[in-house]
Amino acid sequence: MEFDLENPLTNLDRGDSLCPDAASLFRVESDHMLSETYLKSLKLGDSDFVVRRETIFSISELCCNYDPFLSYLAVNYLDRFLSSQGLKKPQPWVFRLLAVSCLSLAAKMQKTDFSLPDFQAEGGLIFDVQTVQRMEMLILGALKWRMRSITPFSFLSFFIPLFKPEDPASRQALKARASEIIFKAQNDATLLEFKPSDIAASALLSAAHDLFPFQLPCFRRSIFSCSFVNKDGISGCYNAIQEAAAVEGHESIVDVLSSSDTPINVLDLQLSASESGATTGGSGGGSGTTSPARGGTVRSERLLKRRRMGESMSNQTVQITQF
Repeated sequence: MEFDLENPLTNLDRGDSLCPDAASLFRVESDHMLSETYLKSLKLGDSDFVVRRETIFSISELCCNYDPFLSYLAVNYLDRFLSSQGLKKPQPWVFRLLAVSCLSLAAKMQKTDFSLPDFQAEGGLIFDVQTVQRMEMLILGALKWRMRSITPFSFLSFFIPLFKPEDPASRQALKARASEIIFKAQNDATLLEFKPSDIAASALLSAAHDLFPFQLPCFRRSIFSCSFVNKDGISGCYNAIQEAAAVEGHESIVDVLSSSDTPINVLDLQLSASESGATTGGSGGGSGTTSPARGGTVRSERLLKRRRMGESMSNQTVQITQF
């Protein structure tokens, strides 16, 4: 049964919905929230932060040619796994194994045509099928086999009809911009603490702020009038998104990529791969060390370290007997 991020509770085999109304979707979203301990660890830059950062980097490398929803779901599984179980001071190769396993599970859920060699075709450390399956079982156990994640995308279809005017072109533009914001929000630990419905509503309001400022007040009132929503949560999330946009200086994703040595998040790498092959191919080059972006030298050293580790492990097949 194929999994759709925008319709997570749809039973395609029976042709109906497992949840009869919107209230049910709002009710179960709390079951997919990340733990406070994990969120605190991310903010403090503890071991979970390092594992998440390095694994996301591997995910971005392994699936830059795939649908961005695939990588989004893989990172969602990663967060939920680390939130539930975590890994204490893992070896560097574990980051790549975790990335491959999360991507494999996401691809299976979305019925994406793939094979493990496809995900590992870029070289570096290569894991055999048994090793990946063992890690998959570890992830499945931590997630209690609840693979139909409730994400902000699950609530877009609930909030978008509240937007006026009703012409399809405007609503499609609003959804596209909100989706971009949701992708970027996944990499911000400050936003991960909000409920999926809060992020969805805030992303749509931020999109309306950017594209349809005159309709924003009416749209906000319509959303806040819903009995299911948490007004304080939406307000806090919206403010956080606006603050993040202010810090970025309203740069486009492509502008950010051109001044960085590494991708900001999974979506950034995918957009750079599709829109500018030259930019992707040249990332991490000498220009990065002269970039005015703060921390550019640190990113260059980190990327060089990853490359050296990848070269030393190139074309090796690894079989792990115990995690």
